[in-house]
Amino acid sequence: MRAVVIHAEKDLRVEETTAPALGPLDVRVRIEAGGICGSDLHYYLHGGFGTIRIREPMILGHEIAGTVEAVGGEVSRVKPGDRVAVNPSRACGRCRYCQMGQQQHCTDMLFYGSAMRFPHVQGGFRDILVVEERQAVKVAAGVSAAMAAFAEPLSVCLHAAKRAGPLLGKRVLVTGSGPIGVLAVVAAKAAGASEIVATDVVDGPLPTALKMGATAAINVMAEPERLKVEYCAQKGAFDVMFEASGNQHALTGAFDVVRSGGTIVQIGVGGNFTLPMNVLVAKEFDLRGSFRFHEEFDWAVAMIGSGHIDLSPLLTASIPVERAIEAFDLAADKSKAMKVQLAFG
Repeated sequence: MRAVVIHAEKDLRVEETTAPALGPLDVRVRIEAGGICGSDLHYYLHGGFGTIRIREPMILGHEIAGTVEAVGGEVSRVKPGDRVAVNPSRACGRCRYCQMGQQQHCTDMLFYGSAMRFPHVQGGFRDILVVEERQAVKVAAGVSAAMAAFAEPLSVCLHAAKRAGPLLGKRVLVTGSGPIGVLAVVAAKAAGASEIVATDVVDGPLPTALKMGATAAINVMAEPERLKVEYCAQKGAFDVMFEASGNQHALTGAFDVVRSGGTIVQIGVGGNFTLPMNVLVAKEFDLRGSFRFHEEFDWAVAMIGSGHIDLSPLLTASIPVERAIEAFDLAADKSKAMKVQLAFG
């Protein structure tokens, strides 16, 4: 079978590999769609991120969906022919965090397509993937593999929304309107936010943010004072801020427009930030991190299957796996792409 393997910076290859044997609690999935994530791009463009480096060839990919081909003898959750979204998290279930219901912090996590541990955890960009039964989440009839593959990034944003607390009637700011930012808009809207303002430093993604539920969209590079002019009164208008760009200036630049006592949820991952602690203290901000997801994956699959949300505006292109380099290059061009998926078939 084919797999998309990263060897080093800008050394991406489509190679032949083999599928592992099917165990009694395993499910064999024929992958049909795989979304290229920001972390995949970091491995492709830079050979890693931060201190994390590629140390051996690794199959990329964790936003994946397909159809069940076979199941082990003890599997009851899905059957051959079912379309499933694959949860890329394999928490150990034994450590203190798993026992506390915080599996996203598992001390022995196996997360597909990650070089955070060695040997690396091989990813899901391959024709055939054998997963544990708990990872194969059946999607509703009529949901395409392309839409099902959005379950993983949507679950990241549903977790962020949960970290924010109740959003019903709240005024929300989302900084960074890439796929995660726009899906944060989707999550905030679903949670009942009354106003959602999305920002970015380019125009490209802003129409999509509006289409997906933002009530206003601002290019802060073209209009650097607009946020402060419109939302700065009375120590800030926004109850909640989702920071999805991973940029220090996006975070601190919005401190004037988040109200005193407001909540800031940091989703985007950047380097080391320098924060104006006097502002953080004086305005009593509640600054919260948000990392991956757990039960939110099943919530995301249910939301996609409900028909209440349409994520198709986020999909820029589906490109055959044989053209993986072309797909990654397109995904890296934020002026042209929101979400690019690999199509297996």
